[in-house]
Amino acid sequence: MPHENPTQIETLSFQQALLGWYDRYGRKNLPWKLETTPYKVWVSETMLQQTQVNTVIPYFFRFMQRFPTLESLSAANQDQVLQHWSGLGYYARARNLHRSARLIADHHAGEMPATLEQLTALPGIGRSTAGAILSLGYGKCAAILDGNVKRILSRYVNLEGWPGTAANQRLLWAISERLTPEKQAGDYNQALMDIGATVCTRTHPDCNACPLQSACTAHQLQCTDRVPASKPGSSIPVRKSWMLILRNNGDDNAFYLEKRPGAGLWGGLWVFPCFDSEADMLTWCRQRRIDISQLELLPEQRHTFTHFRLDYTPAIAWTSSLDGVQETSGCWLKAGEALAIPAPVSRLLTEITRR
Repeated sequence: MPHENPTQIETLSFQQALLGWYDRYGRKNLPWKLETTPYKVWVSETMLQQTQVNTVIPYFFRFMQRFPTLESLSAANQDQVLQHWSGLGYYARARNLHRSARLIADHHAGEMPATLEQLTALPGIGRSTAGAILSLGYGKCAAILDGNVKRILSRYVNLEGWPGTAANQRLLWAISERLTPEKQAGDYNQALMDIGATVCTRTHPDCNACPLQSACTAHQLQCTDRVPASKPGSSIPVRKSWMLILRNNGDDNAFYLEKRPGAGLWGGLWVFPCFDSEADMLTWCRQRRIDISQLELLPEQRHTFTHFRLDYTPAIAWTSSLDGVQETSGCWLKAGEALAIPAPVSRLLTEITRR
């Protein structure tokens, strides 16, 4: 059974339990927690969307070294931003970060907005990210509801059904807003995120280490393995693709890459030419006078996105004529040159150059 009235949780004891835990165990040495600014919080929260802390930390350091201020980010071009995001994935986050930086420069005098309405009007900043910026960056009372918080609150009240339904989203936001303290909202929200990441994990939660254990309904009912419920029909579809790894006979360290359109899959990044079928790839080669008699097919590989899996077959071909393949959106990448490339392309480049 769910909590009888989940919006009537004992607020003070809940807050005290979290803040006390944070004082003892909170991750206070995270790089964006040192000399915290709203800009650092924004960048870190954007990187942490669907990405774990340990993965984010080195990217955050490199990104902040190149773009230490909001002004420097707004002055950069998109290729520079994507290059420093390369390998982190979910590249729409980087494009939105850059777009928002320019909007802030143009409409907010270069200062990070300090209201929920202004923040959520920017590309890529939702209600929870805005709450994190306001509470962690500005010290204001603002609620959050990221994946970790949804999981904690769902278990605490033994939420029925998938948390992503409109009704459950409204309920969880109401609970989160009720529980967020007027003071120390930043520490409180960071405690929620830390507990969700290290204690109240999706599988095998460490309930004995949780400060909320004694009042957690799902723990009392021994159903933390079933709460929160999974999204109905959550099987991930699979797409097929062929990637042409075109090498230059005149320079075996040069690879041909094309720049993707600004939106969509790998938008704005440099990738190998991709095709929906092997026949389409062969036709493309013939039209550009590329010898396919020695075409080498490599074993199929898989890359997983949020909403689908991509099974792609790499194929290596060589050409002696640059004129035959040069496109307005293409270039020859040579060893040591840096471009914004997604993880599968980076892995293939490393694998092939080592052969």
